[in-house]
Amino acid sequence: MAYPSIYEQKTVEALAQRIGKLSKHSSANWGKMNVAQMLAHCCIPYEQIFGERNDRISGIMKFLMCYVFKKSMVNEVPYKQSLPTAPFFIMADDKDFEKEQKRLLNYINKCQQLGADGLVKQKHQALGMLKALEWNNLLYKHLDHHLRQFGV
Repeated sequence: MAYPSIYEQKTVEALAQRIGKLSKHSSANWGKMNVAQMLAHCCIPYEQIFGERNDRISGIMKFLMCYVFKKSMVNEVPYKQSLPTAPFFIMADDKDFEKEQKRLLNYINKCQQLGADGLVKQKHQALGMLKALEWNNLLYKHLDHHLRQFGV
């Protein structure tokens, strides 16, 4: 089943509604992160897209990501619960819920405004150049996974 398009305003509004249902007291159905850490974690792909973050990824890891994991990251099959997290995506320190919630909403809106044509010009740090549908699936799937983790 196809994911909703992150390039459409109605999808952004639906994601914003789900994110708005979270509170600093929301608890996870699985995993180790609290809700504020999850929101910060979900900001990382956008930080990478907009050049605010440049994580060093080894050649071996890039090879594995491109040739072993890419298909499962950009397809339309939801992530399973409690999958391992890449080291630079792990949130160990405390985060401010309201700040992270606002940051994530801003990134989602900024990405929608960038649109498919703008996003395909961005190089993913591990997967390289992606098609518009691959970017859509990667970003929507990740957000949906973590929003379901917290029951929204």
